[in-house]
Amino acid sequence: MRSVMRGDGDRTSRAVMRDEALRLFAASGPDAVSVRQIAQAAGVSPGLVLHHFGSKDGLRQEVDRHVLAVFEAVLGEVAVRAPADEPAKGPQHGLGAAVLRHLPADSPVPAYLGRLLLSGSEEGRTLFRRLFELSRRALEQMERTGQAAGGRDPQVRAAFLLVNDLALLLLRPRVAEVLGVDPLSAEGLERWAPEVLAIYGGGLAAEGTGDTA
Repeated sequence: MRSVMRGDGDRTSRAVMRDEALRLFAASGPDAVSVRQIAQAAGVSPGLVLHHFGSKDGLRQEVDRHVLAVFEAVLGEVAVRAPADEPAKGPQHGLGAAVLRHLPADSPVPAYLGRLLLSGSEEGRTLFRRLFELSRRALEQMERTGQAAGGRDPQVRAAFLLVNDLALLLLRPRVAEVLGVDPLSAEGLERWAPEVLAIYGGGLAAEGTGDTA
């Protein structure tokens, strides 16, 4: 049983139940998953699940909070200023590196995000608003450290960056199919980052440099 985050091998029973619920919710949708299935996957009794979370809805809320915390950690790394002797790598390259550090390749977080954000539920709308706020704060931080400009409409720019970040995460398997490489793997970033940085820096007419440094 793998953790949904790297470096999180020593988990409590509560965390195991949460992570198994996340995996099942991501694969089948929360409505199709029962407390009994979650308990079986976690190796505990249904009563223990209810003892910790009160109900399946309480467990789902815990999963939502955890997924947001994971994404907040990823965005937080993107907003950190690069060392003085290294050039800023841009938001997409920073996102890719942060995803590699935080999430194992089989993490259910992107799939769950996709289900939740496209569900039309109040939970999905609330999560998107919170993610937008994180993106807005990340853009402000990058502007303060000279990694980005706020543009004429910072809200639109923050939404644009968030949509791009989410698209790469949510469509990662489809992008890997057409490119023949995972765009968020070390090898994939060697191809992905130069093109993205060229477009961010000079628009679609710009030539990629082939340099990811």
